[in-house]
Amino acid sequence: MGSKNKLKRFKENETFSNVLQPTRDELVEGNFNLKGNWKASFFKNNNPIVLELGCGKGEYTVSLAQRNPNKNYIGVDIKGARFWRGAKTSVEENLTNVAFIRTQIELIEYIFAANEVDEIWITFPDPQIKYKRTKHRLTNFKFLERYNNILSKEGIVHLKTDSEFMHGYTLGLLHGLNYEVLYANHNIYKNEGSPEEVTSIQTFYEKQYLEVEKPITYIKFKPN
Repeated sequence: MGSKNKLKRFKENETFSNVLQPTRDELVEGNFNLKGNWKASFFKNNNPIVLELGCGKGEYTVSLAQRNPNKNYIGVDIKGARFWRGAKTSVEENLTNVAFIRTQIELIEYIFAANEVDEIWITFPDPQIKYKRTKHRLTNFKFLERYNNILSKEGIVHLKTDSEFMHGYTLGLLHGLNYEVLYANHNIYKNEGSPEEVTSIQTFYEKQYLEVEKPITYIKFKPN
């Protein structure tokens, strides 16, 4: 994507009422007023909140929101030029149960209060295979702790990835932490029994992986 096109998308994002772009200082200093108030102040309903972390173009955020009008969906990503597509589609289709936040995922505890989130989707994250980069792996111990701190008591996390490494690493960590693994499948399109929302919604990159017959894996789990 050219820099001109990126700039155009950044400017358009600023006009969307469903896009929030708090600064790091605003979050860390505790000045983000929606924390703990998403349902009352932003969505103006008491419906469950579902996050898509590292949402990319926002395919899952938008598709799930279209299917489930009684849930609120929030896509989180640092790359605003990417989620511009999801934000624009949501505005065009008047999806009032969708929002996008441009921020780093490690800051989510400054954005959401304890028990404020009901579900988290992590779709095709960078597996961060190199040892030195494990601190950025979205299912490492520290990130799981962050999710636990904002999830409701019955809160659920979904991990969908093309990385067999990420799948195995996460399963091992979950078992070690005594998390409850509700479902796990190392090839969702080959093995039967995968949830419909996992196979019927496909991201841009997922379609590319399927073209070269790369297995797509999925885990559904909850903290104990």
